[in-house]
Amino acid sequence: MDDLTREFLIESQEGLDRMERCLTELEERPQDTGLLADIFRSVHTIKGTTGFLGFKRLEKLAHAGENLLGQLRDGKVTATAEVITALLKLLDGLREMLKTIEAQGGESAGDDSALIARLEELQAPAQQARVKAVAAGAGVVEAAKAAVAPGSPAVAPPPPVVSSSASAAGFAPSEAKPVPAAAPATSEPAEVATDVSAVAEAGRARPQGGAAESTLRVDVALLNRMMNLVGELVLTRNQVLQATASDPNMTLLSRRLDMVTADLRESVMKARMQPVSNVFSKMPRLVRDLTHTLGRRARLVMEGQETELDKSLLEAIKDPLTHAVRNSLDHGIEPPDVRQAAGKDPEGVLTLRALQEGSHVVIEISDDGAGISPEKIRAKAIERGLVSAERAALLVERELLQLIFLPGFSTAAQVTSVSGRGVGMDVVRTNVEKIGGKVEVDSRPGKGTTMRMRIPLTLAIIPALIVRSIDQSFALPQAALSELVHIPPEQAAAAIEWIEGAPLYRLRGNLLPLVFLDRLLRPGRECGLSAERDNFIAVLDADGRRFGLIVDSLADPEEIVVKPLSSVLKDIGLFSGATVLGNADLALILDPGSIAVKTGVTMSRAEEAAQAAEEGEVDASRMRYLVVEVASRQAAVPLGDVLRIEQLPFSRIEYIGYRPVLNFEGQLLPVEDSGGILAAAQADPEAQIIVVVCRDGNRHVGIAVSHVLDVTTGADLFEAGTGARTEGVTLLKERVTGVVDLGGVPALPATEGAPQDWQRTAEAMA
Repeated sequence: MDDLTREFLIESQEGLDRMERCLTELEERPQDTGLLADIFRSVHTIKGTTGFLGFKRLEKLAHAGENLLGQLRDGKVTATAEVITALLKLLDGLREMLKTIEAQGGESAGDDSALIARLEELQAPAQQARVKAVAAGAGVVEAAKAAVAPGSPAVAPPPPVVSSSASAAGFAPSEAKPVPAAAPATSEPAEVATDVSAVAEAGRARPQGGAAESTLRVDVALLNRMMNLVGELVLTRNQVLQATASDPNMTLLSRRLDMVTADLRESVMKARMQPVSNVFSKMPRLVRDLTHTLGRRARLVMEGQETELDKSLLEAIKDPLTHAVRNSLDHGIEPPDVRQAAGKDPEGVLTLRALQEGSHVVIEISDDGAGISPEKIRAKAIERGLVSAERAALLVERELLQLIFLPGFSTAAQVTSVSGRGVGMDVVRTNVEKIGGKVEVDSRPGKGTTMRMRIPLTLAIIPALIVRSIDQSFALPQAALSELVHIPPEQAAAAIEWIEGAPLYRLRGNLLPLVFLDRLLRPGRECGLSAERDNFIAVLDADGRRFGLIVDSLADPEEIVVKPLSSVLKDIGLFSGATVLGNADLALILDPGSIAVKTGVTMSRAEEAAQAAEEGEVDASRMRYLVVEVASRQAAVPLGDVLRIEQLPFSRIEYIGYRPVLNFEGQLLPVEDSGGILAAAQADPEAQIIVVVCRDGNRHVGIAVSHVLDVTTGADLFEAGTGARTEGVTLLKERVTGVVDLGGVPALPATEGAPQDWQRTAEAMA
């Protein structure tokens, strides 16, 4: 396939995508001239270019659609449901032809007469007559051509005169300058010639300025190759940093390598990111078609379309999202009469929402329909033989809802073209888990259902905490890590509570299920904490299941490059991948969700909160704090403002004048050092410091601390006598503790220097 055809296919697909979005909106806003102009421009461009490239079948169909769109734009035809349906069929036909051209390198034979006739039927009567006249005239011309004797000189018409401004703007051929009188009377060949000449001119000249100069199409395969190379660079960076940690002569070079690698990784990742609107834009058409098929009334609401996701992951969620929307319309939103009888609006609401949570993007599909009955699921699962009656009787509501994802499960009474075969939800879970994501579902009978897909931002490079168990290193994704608990040897004996043989740890009054990593890896080992060394509990939150993973020791956090597992290791069900650490050791990446399932952890955040509420240990008016030590004094940071905790060498700290700053994901982060921790570490550039990264309104700030002590709940304090609430302090475990004032951290001076220009900026401000 030549480059011109490839460029045509890419631009045409983009145009059809825009057309699909605009058509579903046009049905709601039939008088919107902007939408009509976009739709007309897409079809007009395809028609003109096809004539130039010689795709006659595609050109003929596009021309029929262009005639109808021209009348819509001129107000001669109204955008009724029939017209929109016909144009959507035109869209499907054009898209299929483009796919054929891409796959085979040319057009295939086919009959589009029925669709073309329908498009002509919907035109205004005057236009229908003109179309028939043109067709008749074309037949006369063909007959005349056949009558000319071989070798007779053919009379060629003079070239048409075309307005470049009209062509560039995408106007109809009728709006161009008139053809000279010597031209043939039939207008259709002239239109084709006009479009061809305009397209030929546009292959030769691109617009001077604007988006054309600032954008460039890049093949996804090349981006994948770049991402793999960046991954290898990250591995090399980690190894260089560890190898040169004790060599002062290499400190500056290793710091520079670290900064450049981080910037390059961020740049390549941003190049792969695309807004979820690219997938959401397909849903209005799907909702329209299904509501007509099922006899439903539904309004689609889309939120967070600007949220970005890796290109490869965006492609992977198209099918799961489609099945989830189909399920909501078929099984969720009730028919209008049923909704009205239940006191609901006859028109249901289907909401698609995307938002970023840490290193994941959460996509929610919510409906205000009938919800899911746990008992109905239990009965269907037993009826279809998916679970035994004894097992089903033991399942709680959350576990019953998960049964809808089993292969073969369906609550449909009969198989239809939309549902009933029990594969839709299985596709959702399988495809989402294949890319490292998770699916959760919440439902309230009579109120509606919400399905959440948690998708990692990228599969290539993730932050992880390195832990040790049975003398081996393992990587624990930080996205699932809530906090770390340190248990000294002297507290080991009394730290664990046992209930019916299950180990539990009381964390701030709540019982936390425990999993021993060494016993999980080597069954048969004795459970218990060591009285000879420090013990660590990694508190994990996986798919709403909260539990503690006991490990032997902790190492430094690292950015790791995820490598796929062999089928043998994948079948174990505890690991999601593998990586090479900075010390060149191979480490398996733990999968918290699989560990929770394998060990039978059932306690969720909601159950934990309910348990604490029953015990009277939760007060909604009390705020949770991260307790830190700053220069031998205790301080509290509101937990809701804490983004992450970084442990890093002092050499990572830069200075703008006297102000310490940190390279935080390619941007300047001001660091508050009220306790003099950074000043004390200046003598040793490789001394480890702890920075708590917090959110203060729209900006981010860092707080240098000596130690992170705990996460606990504080209580308000009041002045004696007046009863006025005191500001800036809280009561933590019967100890008055000052609250860090994030707003008091001075903002950095406004400069025009980019993050990479720190050295010059610092020199200018010093």
